[in-house]
Amino acid sequence: MQVSIACTDHNLKRGNGDHSKQSATSPSVVNQARAKFRTVAIIARSFGSFTPRHISLKESTGKHTGMKYRNLGKSGLRVSCLGLGTWVTFGGQITDEVAEQLMTIAYESGVNLFDTAEVYAGGRAEVILGNIIKKKCWRRSSLVITTKLYWGGKAETERGLSRKHIIEEIVRAMTYVINQGMAMYWGTSRWTAMEIMEAYSVARQFNLIPPVCEQAEYHLFQREKVEVQLPELYHKIGVGAMTWSPLACGIITGKYENGIPESSRASMKSYHWLKEKIVSEEGRKQQAKLKELNHIAEKLGCTLPQLAVAWCLRNEGVSSVLLGTSNPEQLTENLGAIQVLPKMTSHVVSEIDHILGNRPYSKKDYRS
Repeated sequence: MQVSIACTDHNLKRGNGDHSKQSATSPSVVNQARAKFRTVAIIARSFGSFTPRHISLKESTGKHTGMKYRNLGKSGLRVSCLGLGTWVTFGGQITDEVAEQLMTIAYESGVNLFDTAEVYAGGRAEVILGNIIKKKCWRRSSLVITTKLYWGGKAETERGLSRKHIIEEIVRAMTYVINQGMAMYWGTSRWTAMEIMEAYSVARQFNLIPPVCEQAEYHLFQREKVEVQLPELYHKIGVGAMTWSPLACGIITGKYENGIPESSRASMKSYHWLKEKIVSEEGRKQQAKLKELNHIAEKLGCTLPQLAVAWCLRNEGVSSVLLGTSNPEQLTENLGAIQVLPKMTSHVVSEIDHILGNRPYSKKDYRS
């Protein structure tokens, strides 16, 4: 199952050459990367040939893993409430071997949702993800792959929200992608509620296919869009929330409590915005709040990251929370948030709201 997250006409080209000796950012490598991943994920109907006939596949149905599954928006697609993201990690921070370990742990824990994008690691994240799926011989029908399209290449025609840059043409382009069998659903990422509503209206006006989900940042310190704007869209047009950064780019893990480690992403030049956020007055206030929240985690018998992920999951308007991890231990810890979810009572949530200084949103903001 393929979900294309809101963006562009991707103009893919097929390529079979070995790109390992070429520059990871060269146009030919990017085109080959996209083409290779396309055969693995986007053309969902071509997967039968990838599974050998006499393979014994360990199914991840959730019955023995404790994983919970929710509908993606009001569509019929069922996704694991926790998904695995590949931003920064696949093709970047971690080796291909570690990526395989992470995907295996996730899959055997009941995760069926894996998120990537054409721009991640210059296309390499998509290739790595596809290669692992092929190597592990997982049935394609047991997986949901989401990819995002926008920053495809350096040329003007290789990026943007094509068929150029207006909503009507985006909806027409994504409808074409689905009608051609390259994806089963489409959604948006970091769109405003007004833009999503406009896309829905265009789809209804011209008998096209509307989006089913919005990818949005959501964590203890970023709440309003997911808790106020998106629930209204869910009730009106069926758009669900797929959220990312439950640990606020690592801030909630506590690794920045005593400064910024040299090996962390915040120390990298391209992540200067994260460093500025950490050392800002707002960042210092957040660190103080995290120390208080840690007391709640201790009472619940869990870690602070598990508490943060479970807090995101307690919002039933969230279809799936995407996890971004760089090692197996961290992924296993985060997946443990499933066991913490039943402990997220109204009393615990109220305690958290009090520490955060946010007003508690009423139940009418959430999906029933």
